[in-house]
Amino acid sequence: MSRRAVFLDRDGTINVEKSYLYRLEDWEWIPGAIDAIRNLNRAGYLVIVVTNQAGIARGMYGEEDVRRLHEQIDAELAPLGARIDAYYYCPHHPDFGARIACSCRKPSPGMILQASRDWDIDLSHSYIVGDKLADVEAGLAAGVTPILVATGYGAESRSALASGVHWVTDVGAAARLIMEADD
Repeated sequence: MSRRAVFLDRDGTINVEKSYLYRLEDWEWIPGAIDAIRNLNRAGYLVIVVTNQAGIARGMYGEEDVRRLHEQIDAELAPLGARIDAYYYCPHHPDFGARIACSCRKPSPGMILQASRDWDIDLSHSYIVGDKLADVEAGLAAGVTPILVATGYGAESRSALASGVHWVTDVGAAARLIMEADD
């Protein structure tokens, strides 16, 4: 039986936007993000982070730095009764590194589609929450319901938002919207 998931962008959605974040000492949760993750866990959703990490292609940090940060985030969440089930990240950027055309960098839906295969996810009953139009576009391309948050770059992106796409203040409001849709 397929499962439902909430795909979360990372920077600007669950943590305060800081350029090229890869160290835990620079990590700052957006208020309410931990509660939102815990509530989505309790509601039976897989919580999966999908994040572009151009800093890898730019040579600012490595993939091991990103994995280490994600492990530390998991360790911080566990005693609080919350969990992120998986992390998917795109290490590419079209202007740096190998300059490869990839299918994982949002707005492409590659990370969502890969997670769907890995976790047997029903995309038609799943959501993506992010602060950029690239998150919305990736969600639409994958067949999930997108929700744009005002945190991070979301307030700037709202004016270009397609009609019918949800816009909320933050990830906590997004989690409430998702759980209300289940009722």
